[in-house]
Amino acid sequence: MTNPTWRITTARLRLDPVGWADLADLVALKTDPRAFALMLGGVRTRERAAEELAEDIGSWGRDGYGIWTVRGLHTGNFIGMTGLAARADGRGIALRFALWPEVRGAGLAREAASAALRYGHEQARLPRIVAVARADNFASRTVLGAIGMVEVEGFVRDEVPMLLYQSLVRPDDR
Repeated sequence: MTNPTWRITTARLRLDPVGWADLADLVALKTDPRAFALMLGGVRTRERAAEELAEDIGSWGRDGYGIWTVRGLHTGNFIGMTGLAARADGRGIALRFALWPEVRGAGLAREAASAALRYGHEQARLPRIVAVARADNFASRTVLGAIGMVEVEGFVRDEVPMLLYQSLVRPDDR
Protein backbone atom coordinates (compact mmCIF):
# COMPACT_ATOMS: atom_id res chain seq x y z
CA MET A 1 0.00 0.00 0.00
CA THR A 2 1.35 3.40 -1.00
CA ASN A 3 1.66 6.12 1.59
CA PRO A 4 -1.24 8.51 0.80
CA THR A 5 0.91 11.55 1.63
CA TRP A 6 3.02 10.74 -1.43
CA ARG A 7 0.12 11.40 -3.84
CA ILE A 8 -0.10 14.89 -5.31
CA THR A 9 -3.14 16.49 -6.87
CA THR A 10 -2.93 19.70 -8.90
CA ALA A 11 -5.57 21.63 -10.80
CA ARG A 12 -5.42 19.20 -13.75
CA LEU A 13 -3.20 16.31 -12.71
CA ARG A 14 -2.84 13.41 -10.32
CA LEU A 15 0.69 12.30 -9.46
CA ASP A 16 1.06 8.83 -7.92
CA PRO A 17 4.27 7.11 -6.84
CA VAL A 18 5.18 4.52 -9.44
CA GLY A 19 4.24 0.89 -8.83
CA TRP A 20 4.28 -2.37 -10.73
CA ALA A 21 0.82 -1.66 -12.15
CA ASP A 22 2.46 1.20 -14.11
CA LEU A 23 4.95 -1.03 -15.92
CA ALA A 24 3.16 -1.09 -19.29
CA ASP A 25 2.67 2.69 -19.34
CA LEU A 26 6.27 3.38 -18.33
CA VAL A 27 7.67 0.90 -20.86
CA ALA A 28 5.63 2.54 -23.61
CA LEU A 29 6.90 6.01 -22.63
CA LYS A 30 10.53 5.05 -22.08
CA THR A 31 10.86 3.00 -25.28
CA ASP A 32 9.39 5.76 -27.45
CA PRO A 33 12.04 8.08 -28.94
CA ARG A 34 9.49 10.91 -29.25
CA ALA A 35 9.22 10.97 -25.46
CA PHE A 36 12.58 9.72 -24.19
CA ALA A 37 15.31 10.41 -26.76
CA LEU A 38 16.53 13.52 -24.90
CA MET A 39 16.48 11.95 -21.42
CA LEU A 40 19.73 10.94 -19.72
CA GLY A 41 20.53 7.49 -21.06
CA GLY A 42 18.11 7.93 -23.97
CA VAL A 43 15.46 5.47 -25.09
CA ARG A 44 15.26 2.39 -22.87
CA THR A 45 14.69 -1.25 -23.58
CA ARG A 46 11.70 -2.95 -21.97
CA GLU A 47 14.10 -4.73 -19.60
CA ARG A 48 15.85 -1.52 -18.57
CA ALA A 49 12.52 0.24 -18.01
CA ALA A 50 11.50 -2.61 -15.67
CA GLU A 51 14.83 -2.40 -13.81
CA GLU A 52 14.36 1.36 -13.38
CA LEU A 53 10.84 0.82 -12.10
CA ALA A 54 12.17 -1.55 -9.42
CA GLU A 55 14.77 1.08 -8.45
CA ASP A 56 12.13 3.83 -8.39
CA ILE A 57 9.75 1.79 -6.21
CA GLY A 58 12.62 1.16 -3.79
CA SER A 59 13.49 4.84 -3.55
CA TRP A 60 10.02 5.68 -2.19
CA GLY A 61 10.47 3.30 0.74
CA ARG A 62 14.08 4.26 1.33
CA ASP A 63 13.99 8.03 0.74
CA GLY A 64 10.35 9.14 0.90
CA TYR A 65 10.53 10.59 -2.63
CA GLY A 66 10.92 9.25 -6.13
CA ILE A 67 9.18 9.10 -9.49
CA TRP A 68 5.46 9.72 -9.99
CA THR A 69 3.21 8.77 -12.86
CA VAL A 70 1.37 11.78 -14.23
CA ARG A 71 -2.29 11.22 -15.07
CA GLY A 72 -5.17 13.46 -16.02
CA LEU A 73 -7.05 14.37 -12.85
CA HIS A 74 -10.49 13.66 -14.31
CA THR A 75 -9.63 11.11 -17.01
CA GLY A 76 -6.96 9.05 -15.24
CA ASN A 77 -5.13 8.81 -18.58
CA PHE A 78 -1.37 8.28 -18.31
CA ILE A 79 0.39 11.29 -19.81
CA GLY A 80 3.93 10.93 -18.48
CA MET A 81 6.19 10.91 -15.47
CA THR A 82 7.96 13.32 -13.18
CA GLY A 83 9.96 12.96 -10.01
CA LEU A 84 13.10 13.22 -7.99
CA ALA A 85 16.08 10.89 -8.24
CA ALA A 86 19.77 10.99 -7.40
CA ARG A 87 21.94 11.67 -10.42
CA ALA A 88 24.57 9.04 -11.15
CA ASP A 89 27.15 11.79 -11.80
CA GLY A 90 26.92 13.03 -8.20
CA ARG A 91 25.44 16.43 -9.06
CA GLY A 92 22.59 15.89 -6.60
CA ILE A 93 18.93 14.98 -6.37
CA ALA A 94 17.44 15.84 -9.74
CA LEU A 95 14.01 16.79 -10.95
CA ARG A 96 13.00 14.74 -13.99
CA PHE A 97 10.00 14.89 -16.28
CA ALA A 98 8.88 13.34 -19.56
CA LEU A 99 5.42 13.63 -21.10
CA TRP A 100 3.87 12.26 -24.26
CA PRO A 101 4.40 14.68 -27.17
CA GLU A 102 0.64 14.79 -27.73
CA VAL A 103 0.07 16.63 -24.43
CA ARG A 104 2.94 19.10 -24.70
CA GLY A 105 2.27 22.80 -25.05
CA ALA A 106 -0.58 22.96 -22.54
CA GLY A 107 1.52 23.70 -19.44
CA LEU A 108 1.19 20.18 -18.05
CA ALA A 109 4.96 19.59 -17.78
CA ARG A 110 5.26 22.85 -15.84
CA GLU A 111 2.36 21.86 -13.56
CA ALA A 112 3.76 18.37 -12.89
CA ALA A 113 7.39 19.48 -12.46
CA SER A 114 6.39 22.34 -10.18
CA ALA A 115 4.42 19.97 -7.96
CA ALA A 116 7.36 17.55 -7.76
CA LEU A 117 9.78 20.38 -6.96
CA ARG A 118 7.50 21.74 -4.23
CA TYR A 119 7.13 18.25 -2.73
CA GLY A 120 10.91 17.83 -2.76
CA HIS A 121 11.46 20.99 -0.78
CA GLU A 122 8.41 20.95 1.50
CA GLN A 123 7.76 17.27 2.22
CA ALA A 124 11.10 15.57 1.52
CA ARG A 125 12.94 18.56 3.03
CA LEU A 126 15.59 18.61 0.31
CA PRO A 127 17.53 21.89 0.55
CA ARG A 128 18.82 21.69 -3.05
CA ILE A 129 17.29 20.11 -6.14
CA VAL A 130 18.97 20.16 -9.53
CA ALA A 131 17.83 19.53 -13.09
CA VAL A 132 19.82 19.02 -16.27
CA ALA A 133 18.70 19.96 -19.77
CA ARG A 134 20.39 19.91 -23.13
CA ALA A 135 21.32 23.46 -24.11
CA ASP A 136 19.22 23.04 -27.28
CA ASN A 137 16.15 21.70 -25.44
CA PHE A 138 14.31 25.00 -25.16
CA ALA A 139 11.04 23.37 -24.06
CA SER A 140 12.60 21.80 -20.96
CA ARG A 141 14.65 24.91 -20.23
CA THR A 142 11.46 26.99 -20.40
CA VAL A 143 9.73 24.67 -17.91
CA LEU A 144 12.69 24.80 -15.52
CA GLY A 145 12.82 28.60 -15.61
CA ALA A 146 9.05 28.89 -15.22
CA ILE A 147 9.10 26.86 -12.00
CA GLY A 148 11.85 28.99 -10.48
CA MET A 149 14.94 26.91 -11.18
CA VAL A 150 18.07 28.90 -12.04
CA GLU A 151 20.79 27.99 -14.53
CA VAL A 152 24.07 27.66 -12.61
CA GLU A 153 26.52 25.72 -14.75
CA GLY A 154 27.23 24.39 -18.19
CA PHE A 155 29.04 21.16 -19.03
CA VAL A 156 29.48 18.77 -21.92
CA ARG A 157 28.21 15.18 -21.87
CA ASP A 158 28.89 12.92 -24.84
CA GLU A 159 29.87 15.99 -26.88
CA VAL A 160 26.48 17.64 -26.17
CA PRO A 161 26.32 20.99 -24.31
CA MET A 162 24.24 20.60 -21.15
CA LEU A 163 22.97 23.07 -18.54
CA LEU A 164 22.60 22.47 -14.82
CA TYR A 165 19.74 24.22 -13.02
CA GLN A 166 19.10 24.33 -9.30
CA SER A 167 16.47 25.29 -6.79
CA LEU A 168 17.51 26.13 -3.24
CA VAL A 169 15.47 26.50 -0.08
CA ARG A 170 16.70 29.31 2.10
CA PRO A 171 17.03 28.28 5.78
CA ASP A 172 14.32 30.78 6.78
CA ASP A 173 11.90 29.16 4.28
CA ARG A 174 12.07 25.75 5.98
